[in-house]
Amino acid sequence: MADGGTKKEVTLQEVTAPGCQICKAFEEFWHSIENDWPNVKFRKSDVSTPEGQQLAMKYMILASPGIILNDELWATGGFDRKKFVEKLQELSTGGT
Repeated sequence: MADGGTKKEVTLQEVTAPGCQICKAFEEFWHSIENDWPNVKFRKSDVSTPEGQQLAMKYMILASPGIILNDELWATGGFDRKKFVEKLQELSTGGT
């Protein structure tokens, strides 16, 4: 199995709320590992903005943060660091 080191592009969208401590914790975690994931495009939207409200309605996000990976809601209201990294690996390599 040849691996040229090329990973599939992954989109990571975070929907946050003002004053959300879990949102802040997720961002700090993401920024601590983002250099390992150059293929991941990170975007952040605040639920108080029109874009954030639209995302919250589209994905039925009822608790912050809403973490969306490749247009699918992955987690809401919290996150598991190990499972998040495992999901990034899966999406980056095209595994199932």
